[in-house]
Amino acid sequence: MIRAPSDLLDSTVPLADHDLTRLTACAAARLLQRRELSAQDLLTACLERIQRREPEVLAWRQYDAERAMAHARQLDNGPLRGPLHGLPLGVKDLFDTRDFPSGYGSPIYQRHQPVNDAAAVALCREAGAVVVGKTVTTEFATFTPGPTRNPHNRAHTPGGSSSGSAAAVAAHMVPLALGTQTAASVIRPAAYCGIVGFKPSFGLIPRAGIKSLSESLDTVGGFGRSVEDVALLTSVLANAPQWRQLPQDAKPRVGVCRTPSWDSASPAAQQAFEATVQRLIKAGVRVVDVTLTDAVCALTEVHNEVMCAEAFKALSDERLNHPDQLSERLKTMLERGSRVTFEDSLRHRAQVASARHQLGRGFVDYDLLLTPSACGEAEQGLERTGDPLFSRIWSLLGLPSLNLPVGFGPQGLPLGVQLIGPVMSDTATLAFCAWIERSLDA
Repeated sequence: MIRAPSDLLDSTVPLADHDLTRLTACAAARLLQRRELSAQDLLTACLERIQRREPEVLAWRQYDAERAMAHARQLDNGPLRGPLHGLPLGVKDLFDTRDFPSGYGSPIYQRHQPVNDAAAVALCREAGAVVVGKTVTTEFATFTPGPTRNPHNRAHTPGGSSSGSAAAVAAHMVPLALGTQTAASVIRPAAYCGIVGFKPSFGLIPRAGIKSLSESLDTVGGFGRSVEDVALLTSVLANAPQWRQLPQDAKPRVGVCRTPSWDSASPAAQQAFEATVQRLIKAGVRVVDVTLTDAVCALTEVHNEVMCAEAFKALSDERLNHPDQLSERLKTMLERGSRVTFEDSLRHRAQVASARHQLGRGFVDYDLLLTPSACGEAEQGLERTGDPLFSRIWSLLGLPSLNLPVGFGPQGLPLGVQLIGPVMSDTATLAFCAWIERSLDA
């Protein structure tokens, strides 16, 4: 019987007797790279987990166990393909896939079958990932939810719009999943589901083959169960192998930023945030309080204007030719976007440029900003996916952002904090976040 190395698993227990779905993606990857774990065994464990959890979580729009197993068998019988070799992957149903329909969360595209993979999906396959299937997204990655439920309590939302991807990783159905963020669609579901979600700097990862909502905001991101996991996944997408070897001694300086939306955070979220600050201080981190300028604070509303205006243009065919198949919530959003003028758009661009310059000066005194990830625990009910309030500014500025789980609230649901770096500082941001993760776990 093959045994796992002691640094990954208890070496006194046969590997086959472990719940392989509990491995982080990086731990599984190391075993797969050494051929001490087969892609078929790992996929089998994930498929069994899907069978047990999917009826109550409803994370998947479609998955194909037979096709995935054929791919895993091919990987086991061939050479190592790349850093994601043999790792099961969930793909948000906003990405085109050549072997699965792509519905974009809308009945308009119920029978839509692309002929090509989105660039991000193709890159993952090239690196050896096993695409298990398509995970549920909200309608065109906006605010009308799909059927997915929070794995911690199915009476609560998993967040959106990357609902199924976050839920699938949190429920241990797959170790990794792809998502996108326009407002808070990676950070908030990661926070609600208690996993790590990473949104890289805007523009680092190709968006070809992804249904567009907002040209200047849409960003590809990933979900995993550790900072190392999301660094591994996004390193493939960004062609950044250095993200797979993060330095161990990257102690950051942290700017504590409660943001002008602080009063919208629940008492539990505020307590978890303040407790995290104290734990960082205890770990020897230098922290400074940061107050955002008025120009930066104003971006919360600017983001909403930009998103609505760009969605109005991006979804022109759908609103003109299929209006009866759009939700009332989306119609309201598009109607608001129709009122944003060309002059408004120019003013928004100037506001963003000014705010980015002002915030950039602040990053001289700290390496990361620490803010809440969401207003609190996942909302009860499945009619809403939660408020994107705490991510709008950072999405508009295109900054790398990461959700780090920090505990549970009074309802037994996860809470997280958001760590934000300067634009295009993704390598350092991931290293700093990994150091913080290790320090908080110590």
